[in-house]
Amino acid sequence: MSKLKYLFPILVIVVIGALSSIFIVDEREKVLVMQFGKVVKVKEDPGLGFKIPLVQELVRYDDRILSRDVGPLEVTPLDDRRLVVDAFARYRIRDVQTFRQAVGAGGIPLAEQRLDSILRAKTREILGSVSSNDILSTDRAALMLRIRNVAIRDAQALGVEIIDVRLKRTDLPRENLEATFARMRAEREREAADEVARGNEAAQRVRAQADRTQVEIVSDAKRQAEIIQGEADAKRNAIFAEAFGADEEFFEFYRSLNAYREALKGENSTMVLSPDSEFFNYFKSDSPRQ
Repeated sequence: MSKLKYLFPILVIVVIGALSSIFIVDEREKVLVMQFGKVVKVKEDPGLGFKIPLVQELVRYDDRILSRDVGPLEVTPLDDRRLVVDAFARYRIRDVQTFRQAVGAGGIPLAEQRLDSILRAKTREILGSVSSNDILSTDRAALMLRIRNVAIRDAQALGVEIIDVRLKRTDLPRENLEATFARMRAEREREAADEVARGNEAAQRVRAQADRTQVEIVSDAKRQAEIIQGEADAKRNAIFAEAFGADEEFFEFYRSLNAYREALKGENSTMVLSPDSEFFNYFKSDSPRQ
């Protein structure tokens, strides 16, 4: 019984030591076995691993593809048209031992800071070698590939593999953006003024043509009216002449009656004439004038 009393704690210590010497590596991670700050083993395959309890410790790193957003970056292309660029990169830890040596205990946060510096420098270098039109066009895919390729070499010192680099947004700086909007607005206003001027010119041509057509139509109508009136007057004179030739006395009587009717229009018509005036020849007797 006394032996069991001492054997049980020893057994517990052995079990705890055995369990603490075993570790599990997930398929989504890589593990470094550290001893006194030095790497003694790298475990990349998923499964069980072993270490010396209390002497060795584990450092785990994510083996998946990670994303890193690069903050807004101002670049100056060849045409000196400044642009603000937002980019992001996808990367993974390729060599965990090199990664540990490069960043130490800083881990992924420190590595991403250094990765930001690399991406910023290479983005400025590549985008500064082309014009702004190339950056804003569909050729951006080739530019992003160039940035990735030159950044890969520098990232190898971190034990990191850059898989992809993308430009999320490419804009003008705020002050340049406002100036560009003002210039675009001025261009649109100038185009609108040109359209209005062309419209006014076309309207003047239409009005001038309409006025000319109106004058021609009115002149032609007056000419035709005068011709018709002239023909009517000629016919009337011909009728008068024929009537005068047929019965001169009756025609004279008829004309006198028309003259009386025109002269005595109205309710208070007053005429002052000499009694022997020829105007009243047909009022002097009931018989026709001899």
